[in-house]
Amino acid sequence: MGSPSDAALTMAFWLHMLATSVWLGGLGLAVWLVLPAARRQMNEDAYRAFSEKTLRQVQAVAWFCLLVLAGTGMFQMSSNPNYNGFLAIDNRWAAAILIKHVLFGGILLLSAYLTWGLGPSLRRHAFLVSARGSSQPALAAGLQALERREALLMKINLVLGVAVLVLTALARIS
Repeated sequence: MGSPSDAALTMAFWLHMLATSVWLGGLGLAVWLVLPAARRQMNEDAYRAFSEKTLRQVQAVAWFCLLVLAGTGMFQMSSNPNYNGFLAIDNRWAAAILIKHVLFGGILLLSAYLTWGLGPSLRRHAFLVSARGSSQPALAAGLQALERREALLMKINLVLGVAVLVLTALARIS
């Protein structure tokens, strides 16, 4: 099998960097700026509606970016001269790439939980709180706990993404 053309590899690098920038930039913007500012400025009901819509849009873009990252990353890895085969950890580059992929797997699992586990649970709790009003304070407390968990897990996902960038930098100097 021949090596990939320079144009194909250039396109893969560009798409990989673009997807990384969009994904981490969008997540960072939501976690550190948009959602905290909205929480300070809006009442609880307005904030919940805003954050749900905002996070659904962020998640849609994030999942697209994660798919692009997986595809372009595998293409780049297979064309790297340091790549000696699946689980061949025989140099510093391979070790950094292995750890990077383990963290990326964690990002995928955490993202899946946020999208398909915690998100629906939050929506269900928010609906029940709005339908039952203040008659069940335990329900409202449960919703607040879920919102705190979501914020924490989004921050952890962001930190994992930054750690992947650090590992990428380590691999490049190997």
